[in-house]
Amino acid sequence: MADTPAVSVNHLTKVFKGTLVKGAFRAVHDLSLEVRAGEVYGLIGPNGSGKSTTMKVILGLLKPTEGSTSIFGVPSTEVGSRHSVGFLPENPYFYKHLTGRETLRFYGSLCGMSGTRLKDRTEEMLALTGLEDAATRRVGGYSKGMLQRLGLAQALIHDPRLLVLDEPTAGVDPAGSRKIRDLIIEFRTRGITVLVTSHLLEQMQEVCDRVGIMAHGRMVREGRLEDLIAVENQTEMVLENATPELLAKIRELVVKEGGGSKILHSGHPRTTLERLFLEATNEAKKS
Repeated sequence: MADTPAVSVNHLTKVFKGTLVKGAFRAVHDLSLEVRAGEVYGLIGPNGSGKSTTMKVILGLLKPTEGSTSIFGVPSTEVGSRHSVGFLPENPYFYKHLTGRETLRFYGSLCGMSGTRLKDRTEEMLALTGLEDAATRRVGGYSKGMLQRLGLAQALIHDPRLLVLDEPTAGVDPAGSRKIRDLIIEFRTRGITVLVTSHLLEQMQEVCDRVGIMAHGRMVREGRLEDLIAVENQTEMVLENATPELLAKIRELVVKEGGGSKILHSGHPRTTLERLFLEATNEAKKS
């Protein structure tokens, strides 16, 4: 169904069993969220907030203690839920003696692809991620940014509907980071749903449609990025060709004097995702 969420998390709780030295640890507590098909959703939080545990449960790598998760309506506990998912871990590992092209063909074959389909898809992914010129180079000579782009190509080789990215720009230089962010935006235009985690909040603010902020295993803020970073008790105006006199009596003079001046924008000024993140996580500490 078209309205089926790409990812659904319902009252998820994950408790790790304790040892003789340390007691049981509750990593995620009663968490619920939805990632809509076709959007870029950012899951952010400080270290130990539970976001990595949540992603592992979604991917079927961990079993929930309570609650459930699903991918396009298929429970994460079923192997079939992973058929439509591409995953890029924070530090992907590749066989260093293989070339970029050989690497993609290897992973494609693991996904059941072969022949012309695999060959064409490999070349398409090399072109998409800008690795055509490095296709015949051994992966052991790739830079960090190139490895991350190869990881994206690997995650996309089987044409998934959902792409899960864990810190995709961590340790990547500015140029490589820019390329990866452009690719995420490109994936959205192609109708691919993206679930991404990152501690680089400015970059998340640039690519995400919605974000969820986690702290202490709970969701403390969630919603459309534009709504979350709006400062609700303030209003701003952006004027074109405004004179100092016009600024003194903004509303009356715009209507009365005209003179080519016009209000280009009126609404709520924006805070930053970083400031929102700090406020939300600090509130969670106090509660």
